[in-house]
Amino acid sequence: MLGFIGRSRADLPPTLARELERIAQAGGTPLLVACDERLIGAIELTDVVKPGIRERFDELRKMGIRTVMVTGDNPLTAAAIAAQAGVDDVIAEATPQKKLERIREEQAQGRLVAMCGDGANDAPALAQADVGVAMNEGTQAAREAANMVDLDSDPTKLLDVVRIGKELLVTRGALTTFSVANDVAKYFAILPALFASIYPQLGLLNIMHLQSPQSAILSAIVFNALIIIALIPLALRGVRAQARDAASLLRRNLLIYGLGGVVVPFIGIKAIDLLLTALHLV
Repeated sequence: MLGFIGRSRADLPPTLARELERIAQAGGTPLLVACDERLIGAIELTDVVKPGIRERFDELRKMGIRTVMVTGDNPLTAAAIAAQAGVDDVIAEATPQKKLERIREEQAQGRLVAMCGDGANDAPALAQADVGVAMNEGTQAAREAANMVDLDSDPTKLLDVVRIGKELLVTRGALTTFSVANDVAKYFAILPALFASIYPQLGLLNIMHLQSPQSAILSAIVFNALIIIALIPLALRGVRAQARDAASLLRRNLLIYGLGGVVVPFIGIKAIDLLLTALHLV
């Protein structure tokens, strides 16, 4: 506007300049109004921060995800909105090139970057990001550049995307950890049963003191069939991914499914061995 009427910021009346600064500091966008090339005032445009967005960003922070607000607003307005939303960092007066450069910088440091946007100027950054989420109400260019489109046009939907992805990874990791640990434990039943007669030293591995080689092998087979059935509900339901970083989730998985995968077979195989012996089936 100032350039259109041939004026500079220094030409603003003191009262109007103070009002513009107040609007910007409050998180609004000042829009100058002129008539016959004469400034007559300003209109305040305010972005409404969605309720609960600060809490959603807190959840992302607990997952080890850093949030950055990228906007074309001036620094004062951007800082005020960022404080209301509770983001970790803010980039003001961002051009498409500036957004693209920031994403490339983060990726060069080995970080995975997710980007939410709705405008045509967001398209290059959405295409460059590892995960690009476009708003359904956004431009066609943004929707085509992104990996996925949020039909609800909610930027915090990224939290749900991250949570679902983590649940899939955690579930697969839990099942794999349990399966590997489970197989290691079963070797203490199968190896002595198969080779103890040839290599008596392997008898030391029979720490469960199973009744006979036949009982040991049958008990391991029955336990393996039962544990596969027991794991089906876990595989279908999935393991809930809590709001923690990757290291905490890994330690939790190792403790529950790694240690559990070792302990459960010892208890299960021994119990089946005692049952088969009591029923005189071996």
